[in-house]
Amino acid sequence: MTHRLSRLGLFAVAALAATLVLAACQSEVQDAVPGLAITLSQGGDVIGEGDVTLAAVLERGKPVVLNFWAALCGPCRLEMPEFQHVYDERAHEVTILGVDIGPQWRLGTREQGEAFLAEIGITYPAGTTSDPDVNTKFSILGMPTTVFIHADGRVLRTWTGALNEAKMNELIDELVAG
Repeated sequence: MTHRLSRLGLFAVAALAATLVLAACQSEVQDAVPGLAITLSQGGDVIGEGDVTLAAVLERGKPVVLNFWAALCGPCRLEMPEFQHVYDERAHEVTILGVDIGPQWRLGTREQGEAFLAEIGITYPAGTTSDPDVNTKFSILGMPTTVFIHADGRVLRTWTGALNEAKMNELIDELVAG
C-alpha cells in the first residue's frame, strides 16, 4: 500500500513540475516592461550607439523582441541563427535585441559573447547589461528567455526556452497585430 502511495506522490510531484515548466515557457503578461540599460556591442546603427535604454529603443515606435542569452548556453546557441533569419526578414516590423546575461549566470564572459556573435554571423542589435536585477525584473528562470514587447511598452508574453523560427514568427505576428 505504501509503495502505491509513493508512486502516486511521485506522479503528483511530476505533474506539478511539468505544469510549472509549461507555465514558465509561456507566461502572458500585460504589465509595463521594466527599465533596462544595455551596453551595445553591435547594432548601434539601428538603435543608437553605446549605452542605450530599453525605453529609448521602444521610443523608436516598433515592438521589441528582447532575447536574453549566454555564450555558453546550448539552447541559446541553437536559436540565435533562427533569430538572425527572422531579423533579416522582419526588421522593418520589429526590433530584435539580444542581451547577453551570461556573466550573471556564469555562462560566459562579455568577450566570449562578442566572439560568439561574430563566429556565427549575428548582425542584429546585441549587447550586455550590468543590471544586477535583470533576472528578477524580467522573471528570467532559465535561458534563453525572450520577452515580446508592444511599442507602447506593454509586455505581450515572456517565453522561457529556445524558440524556432516558426514559433518566433507566430509570436511576432501576434505582437504586430496589437
